[in-house]
Amino acid sequence: MRTSTARRVGTALAAAAALTSIAACSGSDGSGGSSGSGKDKAGAVAKASPVAALKQVQKKTGGAQSAKVDGTMDMGDTMSMKQSGTIGWADGLSGEMTITYTGGTMGDALKQAGGDGPVRARYFKDEYYANMGDAFAAKAGGKHWVRYSYKDLAALGGAAGDVMQDQIQNSTPEQGVKALLASGDVKKVGQEDVRGVSTTHYSGTVDVAELTAKNSNLDAEQLADFKEQMALAGVTTQTVDIWVDKDDLLVKKTERGEMKTGAFNSTLFYSDYGTDVPQEKPSASDTVDFTEMLKQPGGAGVGAS
Repeated sequence: MRTSTARRVGTALAAAAALTSIAACSGSDGSGGSSGSGKDKAGAVAKASPVAALKQVQKKTGGAQSAKVDGTMDMGDTMSMKQSGTIGWADGLSGEMTITYTGGTMGDALKQAGGDGPVRARYFKDEYYANMGDAFAAKAGGKHWVRYSYKDLAALGGAAGDVMQDQIQNSTPEQGVKALLASGDVKKVGQEDVRGVSTTHYSGTVDVAELTAKNSNLDAEQLADFKEQMALAGVTTQTVDIWVDKDDLLVKKTERGEMKTGAFNSTLFYSDYGTDVPQEKPSASDTVDFTEMLKQPGGAGVGAS
């Protein structure tokens, strides 16, 4: 029972992990704070320009409320995956993503639980659903979809679950911009084309141990939240690069860093801002609740030890 339960929990985390890459290890909502760092006037002027530009990007991208997303993420031996779909953030998180796990322990957990290919996930404000495929349904009374409440996942995962719940429910493209503002060393790299779109490239690196209010462009409350979230996620350093189009909308974001469990790398592309977002929940007759799976000794035949 213990082994099968662990596998079911692993499946939940595998399906949830896709959206954490959209927020990655970024801070809480809000904007503002100091834009200076006590350097000479020339340095302050050079720094003010990218900071002001990024705050505009944060505002415009956050206000767009939906976009198409695709990309990849690797987290040491834990997970490697690719994903694509549509997300919205007008009122909490919503959308649909297709996730393919290409390696790592999370991918293994998914296979052990009966997953037989890409996972189709639908996200809502307080819950998400994962379609595990026909092999899973054959072991789960013909039901393809598993429902996961963020509250249930937080309770199962402890502090890590709380972090995941917060990241999923606040996953918006502008979170990466906040990480750059927190870094204190954000710089404009130059002009580059991304998938045929002319963009401006910005970059910055966050060192959690050296992160102070003096060098950050977030206010004290935002900075405290950011540092706590990074620490809980086990992140020690994080380098963020973003590419922004002429309308101040995010086109591409990469994040690289070190966690206690190993290195992570994430690359995401954004397009079609303002696109329609899928809102339909799976049929109840084709859905099993994750908490009900935990109560069953054999998990309806899923992930049996």
